[in-house]
Amino acid sequence: MRQAPAKRLSKKALPVWRITGLFESLFYLIIPIVYGVLSFVFDWPFWILYVMVIAWILIVIMKSLVVPAIRWRRWRYEVHDEEIDFQYGVFIIRRTLVPMNRVQHVDTEQGPIYRHYKLSAVSISTAATIHQIPALTEEVASDLRDQIAVLAQTADEDD
Repeated sequence: MRQAPAKRLSKKALPVWRITGLFESLFYLIIPIVYGVLSFVFDWPFWILYVMVIAWILIVIMKSLVVPAIRWRRWRYEVHDEEIDFQYGVFIIRRTLVPMNRVQHVDTEQGPIYRHYKLSAVSISTAATIHQIPALTEEVASDLRDQIAVLAQTADEDD
């Protein structure tokens, strides 16, 4: 069996994913808020509201502390001459190989939070899907994008 890819994402991915997890968990706050308002109107029991708030706090902890740490620890990648090897996942670990001769183009992406932390994501497009390596430093992402583009062009010429 092939060994796991060796390269890791930037450690700066952790605060980015924690911020994202906090924003995502705000969505779940809608449920206790709506229940709290309706409980005044319909005289529903407040203990259910307390359970919902505790559940929301657990969701915040999971999405902003636990999941980003596990995600960063599991995310690995490696670029070989013939393929790109990904390993990622939180509870289910996926392993993906993308053959270089299938790569159509490579992009770097940077949103506002990534820009603040000087990170970029590398998107690798094939005919069927788009694969992404998130949270790389800008320099690593730029070098990786160029390296994959050269290898993909060489792979196309060999076919």
